Amino acid sequence: MGIDGRTVRLAAIAGFAVFGCLPGAPVPEARAAEVVVYSARHYGQEAAFDAFTRKTGIQIKLLNGSTAELFERLKAEGEKTPADLLVTVDAGNLWNAARAGLLLKLDAPELTANIPAHLRDPENRWFGLTMRARTIMYNPKKVGPGELSTYEALGDPRWKGRLCLRPSSYIYSQSMLATMLKRHGEARTEEIVRGWVANKPVLINSDTKILEAIAAGQCDVGVANSYYLARLVAKDPSFPVSPFWANQATTGTHVNVSGAGVTAHAKNRANAIKLLEFLSSAEAQQLFADTSFEYPANAQAGVNRIVAQWGKFKQDDINVAAAGEFQAAATRLADRAGYK
Repeated sequence: MGIDGRTVRLAAIAGFAVFGCLPGAPVPEARAAEVVVYSARHYGQEAAFDAFTRKTGIQIKLLNGSTAELFERLKAEGEKTPADLLVTVDAGNLWNAARAGLLLKLDAPELTANIPAHLRDPENRWFGLTMRARTIMYNPKKVGPGELSTYEALGDPRWKGRLCLRPSSYIYSQSMLATMLKRHGEARTEEIVRGWVANKPVLINSDTKILEAIAAGQCDVGVANSYYLARLVAKDPSFPVSPFWANQATTGTHVNVSGAGVTAHAKNRANAIKLLEFLSSAEAQQLFADTSFEYPANAQAGVNRIVAQWGKFKQDDINVAAAGEFQAAATRLADRAGYK
């Protein structure tokens, strides 16, 4: 097995030693046939890691933690870090890691061939591995699909008291607003957000709970990542919520990524690149799609059967790096518009 029982949960940055060292302490010389992965992604990656080890014989040492924990660890360790590959969720986080100098710029034709330009860093420091569609969700017993159209239209007074949203403090919300800023500019995006706020949305800090609230009648429409709905449908095929692909006649449905990049001070750089290339391949992408209900970033891979029943959709082709580039501006805009 690729993980071989060595997965370590990072409890706190200032806690105990991992791989036998604390930040700043000497790092033992790495073995040639391994790659050390720091991952803020906590599900749906094991099958792909195991397949890589079976294929190459290269062992994976995996350290899990939150994005913030892993960033701080990488900064503290500097050149002495044992990490070869950083995996995290949301393009805004990947953008921040690259901006902080934590990731290596790659000349990797295989990666650029596998991953579309709008799902990777323009400077090839990180690459999307799974695509996440964040779209409108609705209760079909209370809402007809003909009543739905765009994210912007959720500001229509008909949705007053019927709308559930994630708080603006959460990274998913910030990334969506950041992409809208890139697309529409500040004045139009603020107008859109003020429309949502005027409808007095119920703010719920969980996509799963938003979907459950729609099912229970607490709200009739909301915005959530599609893979959360797929998880619920996998457990209960009669779960009474459906996705509506937003903005199909205009800009396309908002998408984000989970992704990875080779660390700036990787000791096993060649192996890390091999792993990243494998993770971008149709073989590994299919494993991600089958186990996590996300969309593959590589179009050569298929989607899970539950996801397939929702049909294809037009995606927003704004580069997902906008999630980081406009993150601070998105936070300021939400504050001005009263989006808590």
